[in-house]
Amino acid sequence: MLSQIRHLLELIRFSHTVFALPFALLSAALAWRMPDSPFSWVHLLGIVLCMIFARSAAMAFNRIVDRKFDAENPRTQKRHIPAGLLKLSTVILFTLVSSAGFVASTLLFLPNPWPLRLSVPVLLFLMGYSYAKRFTVLCHYWLSAALMLSPLAAWIAIRGEVAVIPALLSAVIFFWVGGFDILYACQDADYDRERNLFSIPSRWGIRTALRIALISHLLTIASLFAVWHFGGLGTPFLVGIIAVSGLLLYEHSLVTPADLTKVNIAFFNVNAVVSLGLLAIGLADIWYNRLSAP
Repeated sequence: MLSQIRHLLELIRFSHTVFALPFALLSAALAWRMPDSPFSWVHLLGIVLCMIFARSAAMAFNRIVDRKFDAENPRTQKRHIPAGLLKLSTVILFTLVSSAGFVASTLLFLPNPWPLRLSVPVLLFLMGYSYAKRFTVLCHYWLSAALMLSPLAAWIAIRGEVAVIPALLSAVIFFWVGGFDILYACQDADYDRERNLFSIPSRWGIRTALRIALISHLLTIASLFAVWHFGGLGTPFLVGIIAVSGLLLYEHSLVTPADLTKVNIAFFNVNAVVSLGLLAIGLADIWYNRLSAP
């Protein structure tokens, strides 16, 4: 049983939850600054559970849908379903349980009805990403659009409305995730081209893909400055943005058309620091502003 649980966590790459969850928590922290939205442990629990269950369901579904491609691709042949570490029926059951857990977790936000009302459409959109590579080169931005829902969803769950601040946080995720997913997809450019799968690297080549990823990350930086300005954040967050900008540029220095060996370092190590770092400096900024208030 413990072995199966470990394999399931590896299957969904549970550690990659650090990409979107910090943005949901930062959005929630900014919402809790409002006088009519006091902090709630129940809401915090709801956000964490919704994020974990939704991502687990979507990632497991992706492994189910892509299992034949994973078995053919030398880079992914050792993934759990093609390698026989997990049965297909086990992963299907896990997907169903995770989906039910996500919908059930939205009940923690009642009497606000919107999380429950939007739970199934959101889940379907998240799972829809698994098919995007079959028909559009913009599949990278379908993934980023799926993850950008996290700060919007957290804000709606707490405030019951859409606002500028979570929308700008969503823009940060959209351009950031889209950019680093393009970098990651460079590893499979040849395989995708052979199998008629769509991606920016397979359609336009690795050099052009890296340029598009760089533009996407420059737009990420611009969106971060917009969050700082419109969110009424202070010096700590500004310093953090400058540091994150340096990290994103460093990420691009690791990957070149002639050398893709450091893609995984750029993909996980740098981006984990970006997401967790932004949460940390955002919380520090909110705390600093609260202490500085007359």
